[in-house]
Amino acid sequence: MEAKEEIPESDLAIVGMACRFPGADGVGQFWQNLCEGRETTTFFTDEELIAAGVDAELVRDPRYVKAGQILPDTEMFDADLFRIPRDEAEILDPQQRLFLESALVALEDAGYDPDAHAGAIGVYAGVGMNTYGWQFLAERYQRASSVERYRLMLASDKDFLSTRVSYKLGLRGPSVNVNTACSTSLVAVHLACLSLLSGECDMALAGSAHIKVPQTEGYLHQAGMIFSPDGKCRAFDAKAQGTILGSGVGIVVLKRLADAMSHGDLIHAVIKGTAINNDGALKAGYTAPSVEGQAAVIIDAQEVAGCAPDTISYVEAHGTGTALGDPIEVAALNQAFTRFGPLARSCGLGSVKTNVGHLDTAAGMAGLIKTSLMLQHGRLVPSLNFESPNPEIDFTSGPFHVQTDSADWPAGETPRRAGVSSFGIGGTNAHVVLEEPPPRTPVVAQARPELVVLSAETPAALDRATRNLARHLRQESGPPLSDVAATLALGRRQYRHRRALVAVDAHDVAMTLALGERERVLTAEPGRTRQAVEFVCTGELSDRGTHALALYQELPAFGELVDGCLSSAGHADAVAVISGADAVAAAVVEYSLAQLWMSWGVEPDAVIGIDAGWRAAGCLNGAFGVDAMLDPTFVARGVENGDADARASGPLRLPLHPVAADLREPGLPALLSSVGRMWLAGVAVDWERFYAGRPVRRVALPTYPFERRRYWVDDAPPVTGVNPAAGSGLREQFKGCSDAEKAAFVTRYLQVQIGEALGAEELGGALPDPERNLFDMNAESLMLLEITAKLSDELGYDIPSSAFIDFPTIDSFVANLGELMGFQ
Repeated sequence: MEAKEEIPESDLAIVGMACRFPGADGVGQFWQNLCEGRETTTFFTDEELIAAGVDAELVRDPRYVKAGQILPDTEMFDADLFRIPRDEAEILDPQQRLFLESALVALEDAGYDPDAHAGAIGVYAGVGMNTYGWQFLAERYQRASSVERYRLMLASDKDFLSTRVSYKLGLRGPSVNVNTACSTSLVAVHLACLSLLSGECDMALAGSAHIKVPQTEGYLHQAGMIFSPDGKCRAFDAKAQGTILGSGVGIVVLKRLADAMSHGDLIHAVIKGTAINNDGALKAGYTAPSVEGQAAVIIDAQEVAGCAPDTISYVEAHGTGTALGDPIEVAALNQAFTRFGPLARSCGLGSVKTNVGHLDTAAGMAGLIKTSLMLQHGRLVPSLNFESPNPEIDFTSGPFHVQTDSADWPAGETPRRAGVSSFGIGGTNAHVVLEEPPPRTPVVAQARPELVVLSAETPAALDRATRNLARHLRQESGPPLSDVAATLALGRRQYRHRRALVAVDAHDVAMTLALGERERVLTAEPGRTRQAVEFVCTGELSDRGTHALALYQELPAFGELVDGCLSSAGHADAVAVISGADAVAAAVVEYSLAQLWMSWGVEPDAVIGIDAGWRAAGCLNGAFGVDAMLDPTFVARGVENGDADARASGPLRLPLHPVAADLREPGLPALLSSVGRMWLAGVAVDWERFYAGRPVRRVALPTYPFERRRYWVDDAPPVTGVNPAAGSGLREQFKGCSDAEKAAFVTRYLQVQIGEALGAEELGGALPDPERNLFDMNAESLMLLEITAKLSDELGYDIPSSAFIDFPTIDSFVANLGELMGFQ
């Protein structure tokens, strides 16, 4: 069927998801926790709280609730992967760190490499209040220089979340920060949907992060506040007295549904419609909810979706478990769902806050991911801590019942549908209508070799990625190897350390990677400079054309090139020509193979003709036309065939160590192995064109294995004076020194300052190499600007602020400074 003719243009798809919630380091663990009905609250001991800095008298207060929803390892971050120096990573808001990592995970889950994706990818996101900055960096900000204050602002402020993600991942679509308190993440989804529908982007990240600092602390319960007296959220229950605050991050990747289906994306759920509004002034107070506002946003979303209330069989509620909020929310739902008349009690109601607590700005994302997973798996999961209904809630006037058990989601006359609500303090309400994903067309796996590629930023990360993939592919009902290979090639960024192998099925890949067979598993680190490529034409076919004939039959793209080549000269029977295994057959095969390589984006820097290979080489270099490569009697430039000088290739060999594409053995395994070796050597392969013409289905595979380190400022560091009087510091040390000694002093000073900023781990415990480009070492301009300002104070000399831009090595910087100050 033609997908774009039958799919509504307004339908959107969730094609990728990433999350880190309490008790779950990813989507898979989150789903398992939901199915098991697991509540992830941590209850602290007195000793743990006192050790974390909580006042002992407060811990003994009977109103003090010793509970929290913990997100582990929030101080850990893979700064190197994103080329962020140590000192910047330490001051960077942990919410933004986690969001950046999760954004990459979400794109990999969707199966897209942002570096290779031709279209625009947007970012709509928000974070909570930066309590890390308030806790540890406030005093530092007050005493900092103007440059350091600017750096702290860039690292701490919400304004720079989305644009930082776009910069670090190379995304060119709209980058918009969204902040509407608890409804932030669903509002971000709404805005991302509008951007996709208007054509501003063709893919979008939407989500939010919230991290509470410190995490190892409870809270003092106060009647009437949102926090529960026992650390439990009892949404819609008679005992409900509030919720518990938690930390988390969640992101979804969105596309237009028609595009997602045509591109072979794995669709988790369909977004049928979204809406947002605000309560305005018609409510009890600024922080109070409103029946009218909530009902209106639900109705708007359903009308945008074109989904009648009786087709929706589950609602993931905002569900804070508060005495005021729950009755108002159900009243609004009843009003929206019964506007056309009464409905049977057929709609389940639940709240993920009973599992993971209230995640503030990320709360709506937790509900959206939970509901998407239920639709994807066709299964309802329980809302926890519900025993008897809150007597203030009118469950008799609407179709709702609290979903308290795990069960298959019954199918109906329409696809399974659900609503997700999120309401922010201040009155911005959001609602999303979801539908189960369309069924995937079954694919019969072809028993043919595939090229599998892996890469990572470090050897250790590459080894972890290898183990993770091998473990994943050992599953009994894993995806076909063709889908695995395509997802890895198309859906992962290409890093420095690379690994490739050719295999026939997923089990073969798993076993070969697990055993580390060196003959088949090839590993390399491409150089930083571009590799030259030579096409070598020999005029010979191995095995009397058997391999070439097999490739003609197995690889349609190659077959089409051979047929096109032959038809231009009036030949029709490709099988007969190739089977002849003569010079003409060799020329056809070599010429078509070269064209195939070029169609994959591999352009040769040189084409070498050896002996009878002059035919294909000369044609590829434009020395003569295809009609003449195919005439057995044709002699190039009057020189007899076979003469060593009859190489019509034109280029001298380049003065580099080239990667050679040997066109003699064109069998599919040999060809794939050659592509793998090219890629290992750093040659850019256009994977989109490599897989063009083949049905590609993106599948869920392990994502990047981050190598996280601790970046955390536990206490405000002592701040030295930023404006020492002229004539102090290094200037004093210059007295009586030679020019060479002055240069050595400055060099050492810069090595120490820059080394501290970059971090000892990144430098292997050594000082920075004074001859190396600092920007290649992850130094960034504001860091160097700050160091330049400090050096200016030390020397009592105004060094140009652009000095490190113009002279990006320590040696060149010092040499220029010597010229300016009169010492060399």
